[in-house]
Formats: sequence, C-alpha cells, structure tokens
Amino acid sequence: MTPKPFGVPEEQGVFPRNAGSGGRAPILDDPLAFCGGEVGRIEAAGLLRRVRTLESASEPEVILNGRRVLCLASNNYLGLAAHPEVVDAAADAARRYGAGAGSARLITGGNVLHDELEARLAAFKGTEAALLFSSGYLANLGTVSALVGPGDAVFSDELNHASIIDGCRLSRAEVHVYRHADAGDLAERLGAWRQRTGADRRALVVTDSVFSMDGDIAPLPDIVAACERHGAILMVDEAHASGVVGPGGRGAVAGFGLDGRVGVVMGTLSKALGAAGGFIAGSVDLCAYLRNRARSFIFDTALPPPTAAAALAALRIVGREPERPVRARRLAARLAAGLRASGYDVPDPAAAILPVVIGEPDAAMALSARLLDAGVLVTAIRPPSVPEGTSRLRATVMATHTDAEIDRASAAFAVARP
Repeated sequence: MTPKPFGVPEEQGVFPRNAGSGGRAPILDDPLAFCGGEVGRIEAAGLLRRVRTLESASEPEVILNGRRVLCLASNNYLGLAAHPEVVDAAADAARRYGAGAGSARLITGGNVLHDELEARLAAFKGTEAALLFSSGYLANLGTVSALVGPGDAVFSDELNHASIIDGCRLSRAEVHVYRHADAGDLAERLGAWRQRTGADRRALVVTDSVFSMDGDIAPLPDIVAACERHGAILMVDEAHASGVVGPGGRGAVAGFGLDGRVGVVMGTLSKALGAAGGFIAGSVDLCAYLRNRARSFIFDTALPPPTAAAALAALRIVGREPERPVRARRLAARLAAGLRASGYDVPDPAAAILPVVIGEPDAAMALSARLLDAGVLVTAIRPPSVPEGTSRLRATVMATHTDAEIDRASAAFAVARP
C-alpha cells in the first residue's frame, strides 16, 4: 500500500466536521475558539496586555507612536544598551562571526567570545567560573530543575520571579514557599523539612536579591545563615542587582560581603549590561554539572556572538566607570523624594526600581495614561505579575537620566495624581 504524503491523513478514521462518529465526540470547527473567549474575559477584568512598540533605541527619551517621551520603564539601568562602544562591539562581532551562533554550544555553537565573557563574568562576580544561557529566564529554569528533583525540596520566596517559580515546578521537587524576605520563616521551614527527611536529600533555597516588582532587597546574610545551618544550597537571582548595587555594581551578594558563601549566583546581561542573555556564576564543578544537566543550556542555541560582544563591552564600561551604579541609585532616591513631596507613598529604593502602588488595575492604567499624555512613559503592572489589589506603576531610572529629567517626571506625577 502506497503511504500517504506526510501530513495527509488516511481516510479511514477521519470524520467530517460535526458529523457523527460512532459514539466519539465530534471534531470541533475550531479547536482554538476558546482563545477569543479567554481574551474577552481578560479584557473585561482590566488585565489585557498589548505590546508597546518603540521606534527608537532604549534611551532616557524614546519615540512612541511618533512622539518623543521620557522613559521611566526600562531595565536598561546603566544606560548601556545604546552606548556607542557597546553598539560598535556588537557590529564588529557580527561582521567577524555572523549574526547567530548556528547551534548549541555542545555541538558547534561555541565561540571564543562565549569563553571570554564567562571568564569576565566570573571575575565580576568573584567566582571560579560562569556559564552562559540565552536568557535569564532559561538560566533560572534550567538551574533550579537541574539542582533538585523528586524527593528533594526547594524553598522559594513568595515574590520570586516567574522564571524561578517555573523552575521549581519543572524540578518536581517538593516546593515550599516562605513569606517574603522572612529569613525566620525560611529557617523554620527548612528545619522542619530536614528533621522530617534526614540529611541525604537536597534542599535548595532560591531568592531574588533585588525583587523586580517591589524593588526591595532580600535579607541575604540571614538567609545565608539559615542555609548553612540546615545544609541547603543557596541560589541568588541578581538580575536586578547586577550592575546597580554593591561595590562596582557587582551585586547584592558582594554588597553584603557574602562572596564565597552563596553557591549559585544568577545574573542577566539584558538589564544593566544592556545586551541579552543570562548566566550562572559559581564553582568550576557547578558550571560543569550544569553544562551537562541543565536542559535549557544543552538543547538551546548559543548566545549570538554580537550579543556576547556587546555584554563584554558593557562590562568594560562598568569596570572603568564605577560612578554609573552610584548615579542610578541616587537618581532613584531623587525620584522617590519627588513623589513623596507630591503625596505618593513610595519606599526607599534599594536599586533602580521604584514601585508606585495604586491598587486596582483600572486606576493604575488610568494614571499611566495621564502620565503618557504629559510626556512620561511609566508602565502599569497588574496581576498576575503582582498580587491582587497591588496594581502599580513600576518606575525605573537609568544612570543616563539627567537630574532635570527626573524632576520633570516628578512634576508629571504631581499633576497626574488622582
């Protein structure tokens, strides 16, 4: 019997649409029809998201819908994404090595730029080695699920990033969610689990250092102490801290003087370093293990050479311009002071993130729209990115903002206040 071409079903067993099927349920006209209904429900709840498309590079001022507006909605904390040195490094690497890596690094996707960047990142973080991933999301996903599995446990801060949460789920380990930034609650949960299971099971504690939506910082010294007391691996996500906090922007682990006491340090290249990608920094053995066990490294195409070159250039700038992290933090404090003067209840920023909690999604969207009318772009953040009842505007600063631009933003917030 001549086989059918690929993709063409055999006639036997194929039912016409909505026809009887001998007891089987009829085939639907459109199996994806639920998508439209779900989008409608999301919109009715005030939670529908749409892509906002910029027509310029990520700078303190951007072009949106043909109009120049002040941007307080980027993670480009040091203003390096459009830095001429960073852009030129990417362009030169594209001409020399091509636009893409072509395959996973364990096949033929490895490049000398990857090796150089890993060495520079390890030095930046004060660790023996580092391992690159194509994104911070993939770094968290692959690392958490490689370090623990069934029979083990992972302890996660309740406000950790979605990539950590998804890594916990994929690991199939027993997941314990501890109260936000509460090292005491973590220690109690760790102790109870260890007493119940014994010393032969792995426990992984994972936390952001600077939390992406609240901008606060984890009590890392107390968390380190709890992990050391109960024999747990500690993984710290420095995505929003690297380049912004700590000596020379090295992150919160270095800022607390905890070098050598945090086994797994995660960071991204896509925020303060102005490029894209993620990495894990730690021991030589840890990186070798992840190279062979982290599925999001093994089966993923390597970081494009121009991106690696851009990150290398950004690291050089951070090394010779240590005032950039200091300025980013100072500008965040200046913005916080300006908003408080206008009656907003905002915290002292630990890094470059300032949450302006409004409450309901519609109110947050309305404030964001009024600010945009005034020429200031600040994005509204709504559930599920933040808990119900805490919709907010997430204002972020860049080291390349001027004092006058921050004051202009404060003035716009004052006028737009409900």
